[in-house]
Amino acid sequence: MTTNRNGGHSGIAFGLIVTSTVLGIAGTDLVLPAVPSLPEVLGGTYAQAQMVLAAFVTGAAVGLLAFGTLGARFDQRRLLVGSLLTYGVVSALAGISTSLEMLIGLRFLQGAAGSAAAVFAPGMIRALFGDERAVGKLGLLGSIESLTPALAPIAGVWLLSVAGWNASFNVIAVLALLLAAAVASLGRHLPPLTTGKGAGGYAHLLRDATFLRYAVSHAFTLGALLVIVFAAPTVFVAALGATLTDFIIMQVTGIATFIVAANATGRLTGRFGAERMIWVGTLLSALGGLSMLGYALAGGGNTLVVTALFIPFNLGLGFRGPPGFHRAVVASHGDDARGAALVVVAILGTTAIGTAAVAPFITAGLLPLALGAAVLVLGALLLLVAIRPLPDA
Repeated sequence: MTTNRNGGHSGIAFGLIVTSTVLGIAGTDLVLPAVPSLPEVLGGTYAQAQMVLAAFVTGAAVGLLAFGTLGARFDQRRLLVGSLLTYGVVSALAGISTSLEMLIGLRFLQGAAGSAAAVFAPGMIRALFGDERAVGKLGLLGSIESLTPALAPIAGVWLLSVAGWNASFNVIAVLALLLAAAVASLGRHLPPLTTGKGAGGYAHLLRDATFLRYAVSHAFTLGALLVIVFAAPTVFVAALGATLTDFIIMQVTGIATFIVAANATGRLTGRFGAERMIWVGTLLSALGGLSMLGYALAGGGNTLVVTALFIPFNLGLGFRGPPGFHRAVVASHGDDARGAALVVVAILGTTAIGTAAVAPFITAGLLPLALGAAVLVLGALLLLVAIRPLPDA
C-alpha cells in the first residue's frame, strides 16, 4: 500500500472516494426497477412515479452547487461524513414513505444530501496523486462508476422481488451510514482540503472562458452519450421493432469500450499530452454523432449497426473524459470544489435538456436522438476550436 502526498495511504483514500461516489450514483439506478410498482403501493399515477427519479436529479443539482460552496469554506472530509450521514437518514425515511408525494419530497432531499462525493472527488484525487497521476485515477474512477448503471438495476430487481419496493432505500441507508463511519474513522488518509476561499464564488468561473471550454465541452460530450442511452430503449422497442435485449447489448458494448479507453487514458495522456487526448476523444465522438446521423437519414434501423456506431461515443468519452475533467478542475485555479460542481451540473443540465428535446419525437425512429447527439458533440468540437486552451503540462 503506497503512502500519498499527505502522509496517508493512497489505496484507503481512493477506496473511500470511489465507494462514496458510487453510492451516490446508486441512488438512481438501484431504485429504478421499483418505480413502476410505486403507484400500486403508495397511490398516484405512473407520471407521478417518474417524478421520483426527476426529484432525485433535481435535488442532486442543488446539492452539487451547495457542496461546491461549502467545500470552499470548510474541511471537505467533515462535509463528506455529514453528507453520507444525511444521505443514510433520508434514505431510511424514504423507505417508510406512506404516499408518493412524501417519497418525491424525500427523494429531492436524498439527491441533495448524497452529492458531496461527486463534488469533492476530483479535487481530492488531484491532491492525493498530483496532476500527472490524477488523469489515470480519474479514468479508473470513471470506469468503476460506469458499472453502476449496468449492475445496480440488476441488484434492484432482485431486492424488489425478495423484499419489496423499499428494500433499495433500506440498503442505501445502511451502506451510507456504514460508509459515513468509515470515512469518519479513516478520514486521516484523505487530503485536508478547503479550497477557493475568497475566489469570487461561481460567478468568476462562469466568466472564465478557459474553464467553460473544458467544462461545457465535457458536458456536451457526455450529454450526447446519455441522450442516446436514455432514448434508446423506447426507440428500439417502439420505433425499430427490437427488444430490450438489443438495448442491453448496446449498453454493455458501450460500457466495455469506455472502460478500456478510460483505463488507457492515463498512459496515453502521459505520452501525448492532455490537450491532444481531449481533441482525439472529441473528434471520435463527433465521428460517432455524424455517422449515426447519416445512418438515420439513410433510413437505417438495424440495432447492431446502431451499437457499432455507439462505440466511437464511448471511445471518445473514455479518451477525453479523464483529462477533460481534470483540466476543468485545473482551470478553476484552486477553486476545485466549485469547478467540479459546475462540471457535473452542466452534465445534468445538458442531459436533461437534450432528453427533453428528443422526447416528443422519440417514437419517430433513430433520427431525433441521432440529431440531438450530433448537435451536442459538434458543439463540444466548436468550443475546443473557439477558445484558447490551457498550456499543456
